[in-house]
Amino acid sequence: MKHAKLVARVAAAVVVAASATAAGATTVLEPAGKSRPKLAFGSDPRGNPDIYVINADGSGQRRLTSSPGWDGFPTWSPDARKIAFVTNHGCYVVNANGTGRKQLPACIYGWSRGGLIAYSGERSNDEVYVANADWSGGRNLTRNPARDNEAVWSPDGRALAFTSDRDGNEEVYVMNADGSDPRNLTHWRGEDRRATWSPDGRRIAFMSERKGNTDIYVVNVDGTGLRRLTTNRGFDASPAWSPDGSTIAFESQRGRIDIFLMRPDGSGQRRLTHDRFGNSSPAWAPR
Repeated sequence: MKHAKLVARVAAAVVVAASATAAGATTVLEPAGKSRPKLAFGSDPRGNPDIYVINADGSGQRRLTSSPGWDGFPTWSPDARKIAFVTNHGCYVVNANGTGRKQLPACIYGWSRGGLIAYSGERSNDEVYVANADWSGGRNLTRNPARDNEAVWSPDGRALAFTSDRDGNEEVYVMNADGSDPRNLTHWRGEDRRATWSPDGRRIAFMSERKGNTDIYVVNVDGTGLRRLTTNRGFDASPAWSPDGSTIAFESQRGRIDIFLMRPDGSGQRRLTHDRFGNSSPAWAPR
């Protein structure tokens, strides 16, 4: 199942990155206000990943979750008051100040400004579902024998980008919000996944193995204009476009796995996190 695949990928990242053990991290629980750009991400300072939040200038890093397993793949609610995330024992949501942890029926990958959630439901295979924020009115949008997951809403809520292996390997697709007109954007025999929309809804960044290495690419929503943004020898993955459109955050293995920032054209790459631990799956807080 896809949930198990996510567990395996996070565990692998932890093994690569965790070359040392630190004395520990200070836990400070603060509300996620909207005055400063910030990101949530998974980090592993204590031997198992938890969810952390950091300001976009690298200050104010603080831990939000604490569990015996791993926590990763954070997704913010549109009002920045909650963060949904994946664990190796289910899917949860927590308040942005670290309180109110609650288990969810399924893993949320996308949260629209209109209050709808996109999630993956596992029956015989993964499907993309949408529902109201209270989980009412759930409906299957994909209805395909392939695995469809990692759905994220377009900024205007009229479309979703998602990952599907319906063509034999994982590709990034876009479909209308009612599930109609699914179309393949990436067309590659290798793995393309983890889509993120530009705030104007005109481009999508994603991770791809098409050059023999995992890198970040960007493509127009009509499938044209494909461009490679990273050329690092290690892997670059899990892109996240900032709300103002100026920056793409991503995880990168450059000696260790850290969160990096770059401009949408791939220039100005810089390290945001500076520690010896695995840092992964950044997600920008809405503003």
